[in-house]
Amino acid sequence: MKKLLILTLLALFCKVSAQEGRAITTAVPFLNIAADARASGMGDMGVATSADAFSQQWNPAKFAFAERKMGIGISYTPYLESIITDISLLNATFHSKINEQSAFAFGLRYFTLGEIELRQFANDPGSVAKPNELALDGSYSLKLSPTFSMSVGGRFITSNLRLPEDASVDSQAASTFAVDVSGFYRSREIAYNNFDGRWRAGFNISNLGGKLQYDDGGQENFLPTNLRLGGGFDFILDQDNVIGITTEFNKLLVPTPRDFNGDGNVNGLDNAEYQSIGFLNGVFESFGDAPDGASEELKEITWALGAEYVYQDAFMFRTGYFNESEEKGSRKYFTLGAGFKFKAAQIDLSYLFSTSQVRNPLENTLRFSLTFSLGEEFYND
Repeated sequence: MKKLLILTLLALFCKVSAQEGRAITTAVPFLNIAADARASGMGDMGVATSADAFSQQWNPAKFAFAERKMGIGISYTPYLESIITDISLLNATFHSKINEQSAFAFGLRYFTLGEIELRQFANDPGSVAKPNELALDGSYSLKLSPTFSMSVGGRFITSNLRLPEDASVDSQAASTFAVDVSGFYRSREIAYNNFDGRWRAGFNISNLGGKLQYDDGGQENFLPTNLRLGGGFDFILDQDNVIGITTEFNKLLVPTPRDFNGDGNVNGLDNAEYQSIGFLNGVFESFGDAPDGASEELKEITWALGAEYVYQDAFMFRTGYFNESEEKGSRKYFTLGAGFKFKAAQIDLSYLFSTSQVRNPLENTLRFSLTFSLGEEFYND
């Protein structure tokens, strides 16, 4: 019962925030949680960082620049760990180079809410539900030039939030498909006066797909369709020391909740006019539908800045900062991370410090990732 009460309060808080500040809410928000410790150690970013086993979530086009034949990544992220112990995000990825120009990859993300005790009234003996959400995806990436690659990917998403049969309210598990389109640029190594360097840039349009609907004829929910843009630079000080600086910008390509009928109330998920907007129309409308114009559109863009120091390709230290407008969710936090590589295996850890008055669900949480790099090496000039 305690867990159900906590989840209910969180849902009510999100609804109030959306009404007062026009925060954008979507279905399956777990797709936007940073699922690996390297990205989360740098302020939850990855669209323009160097290729790794977890590029499937951030920018699959990076796999074309992978330095080893195959890679396997496994990560575990506890959620709301300070108050609940069995809510978590599990992530697993696999990628393989086909040749020097192309690669394919598969990924799985599983978000479990553990066991939830459902009651209709105080003396109800209750029933137990185990809601969960799952995403299975694949991608193919190809170098179009020695310095630029693109990728296309597909994703099957299912959200099993169905209540037990004996509950008075019943809903069906919802499923849909989505696609991703991404690109990655990595320059050749450039010699400067006191160091060598390399430029990086990337974009990813993710989760382009139909809405999720739990009941026939019921409410439809937008997917977290998202646009990521980022850029960075590697300071190659010598063969043992590399410092990478990266920045990233994100915008949900989802319509902004607004007052459709002029009654002064901001309407979103519970409004028929908002529900009638198709997902593709919503993508285009999202660039100019904020009631307060361009100033509010800019507030819907989150930004992050991160850095990574690598010593002898064996020890990594990371830090980052993520910022979101107070009117659109108020996520603001610093992150720290570290990694250790021994032969084919690499372990990464990350930690988050919230700087916002709104408590972050991942605050005081240690995240883990394990990566294996296998097979022959590929030379990417």
